[in-house]
Amino acid sequence: MGSKSERTKERILQEACRLFAQKGFQAVTMTDICEKTGLSRGGLYRYYAGTGQIFSEILLKEYRISDRIDKKECAAVILEDMLEEIRKEILDKQLSLSLAIYEYANLGNEALFQKINENAKKRWISLIRYGIETGEFKEADPQQAAECILYYYQGLRMWSRVIPFEELTAENYVKTIRQMLIKENGKEQEHI
Repeated sequence: MGSKSERTKERILQEACRLFAQKGFQAVTMTDICEKTGLSRGGLYRYYAGTGQIFSEILLKEYRISDRIDKKECAAVILEDMLEEIRKEILDKQLSLSLAIYEYANLGNEALFQKINENAKKRWISLIRYGIETGEFKEADPQQAAECILYYYQGLRMWSRVIPFEELTAENYVKTIRQMLIKENGKEQEHI
């Protein structure tokens, strides 16, 4: 389960993430995070120097797939798990960090966002290559497919803050990615 310190950090990140999703980046204070977590200011500052450090750590947390690939899990199952997380975020604007990300990016954090984007792209490319190697995914250019998946998702995520998407919108995203990647019964799916 981890040490008490690790559990406390995880609680801070979870509660702060909810606050950032609700209020954006600039409106969240360390006092807000103290109130949400029940930590004293000193207790919180023992772990983080400020909201920027907390937000950066939230953004740098990744959906880990390398361990699952190393364990030779089914590529299609890994993909479905990732798509389910994305589907939930598209539908629940309370989970969306889009406003906070936009605000934080405008404060001059381009290098951080380049790193996040590169890490996400590498993660998708590794999954796509793995799926092609196992024969579960169609032959595709992993870089092109990864960029399409990422930027389609990021556009939906950004717009989900201002437009209430119907479930069909999220399902269409998931369906499009499946059609783009997954072979059906050992052959490529036909486009509908």
